[in-house]
Amino acid sequence: MGSPPAGSCDDKRQAALGSNGKLNCMTTRTPTLGYIGLGKMGSPMVMRLLSAGLPVHVWARNPDRLGPMLQAGATASSSPRDLAENAEIIFTCLSDTAAVEEVVLGPEGISAAQRSRGILVDMSTVSPDATIRMAAELKSRCGREWMDAPVSGGTTGAQAGTLTIMVGGSSANLGRVRPFLDHLGKRITLMGDIGSGQTTKLINQTIVACTMMVLAEALGLAKRTGLDVAALPAALAGGRADSTMLQHLWPRMVENDFAPTGTIQSMVKDLKLVQSLGQAVHAAMPITAIVAELHQWLMANGFADEDLTSAYRIFRPIGNERT
Repeated sequence: MGSPPAGSCDDKRQAALGSNGKLNCMTTRTPTLGYIGLGKMGSPMVMRLLSAGLPVHVWARNPDRLGPMLQAGATASSSPRDLAENAEIIFTCLSDTAAVEEVVLGPEGISAAQRSRGILVDMSTVSPDATIRMAAELKSRCGREWMDAPVSGGTTGAQAGTLTIMVGGSSANLGRVRPFLDHLGKRITLMGDIGSGQTTKLINQTIVACTMMVLAEALGLAKRTGLDVAALPAALAGGRADSTMLQHLWPRMVENDFAPTGTIQSMVKDLKLVQSLGQAVHAAMPITAIVAELHQWLMANGFADEDLTSAYRIFRPIGNERT
């Protein structure tokens, strides 16, 4: 058998991209990965990593969520600390800042592990200031680096590997984790130092929440005028009112489809972070304040677990609901 051609590797499991962006063969190994947070976003991301043949250790507060991952080849860990002992690169995708802090800095958290190298990639949407603080504490305790890498694209994007990933951290660390992020997202952008990814995600959520509410309001208006509301996305395509949300979420509102790909409850949490950030930098955000109140109303009236398309419930004409 001849030698492998130049620029290739004879063992794909020993091939990895180095921090210089070049393919290293036989002198590198595939790092063991860890994933904590097996919810609606985390679970499909884990499955994509496993489908790529990557070694993944997993942990979840609810052990019932482990089954599909274990069947697909993941290794169960008894705690975040146990997972960190075995995983060089750890991904987290958790519900809020408090959950991230407990998993990372708690008594049985990642920082309690003896492993003194590796990277934590936090894909949750949490406070930028808390991210900076937790990153410093993690490095002080065990030497592990931090990258914030929140995502946009919903469960559909997580399943398809087409997420938009907003990164805060060093370019060197991004070089180390990018081969794995490439399985999860189609657009990966380094926005600056630690915390920059979270700040970018909050700007994203400001745009998403306000746009969603305006689309719902416009649909309510269009419905009352007697227009063919289903025809509007095609009619407006290519114009200044066009957007991905118009093309994909307007039709769902027309059909009263509120099945969650993201939830009102999650957006309420994110808008609180947005408003805290705005207050910290003295930004005027009156539109966001109104949109946040409307989301609070939806949550208070029993729609917390519905999709953002549930905004249309506020504006749809009485008597036009589908049964």
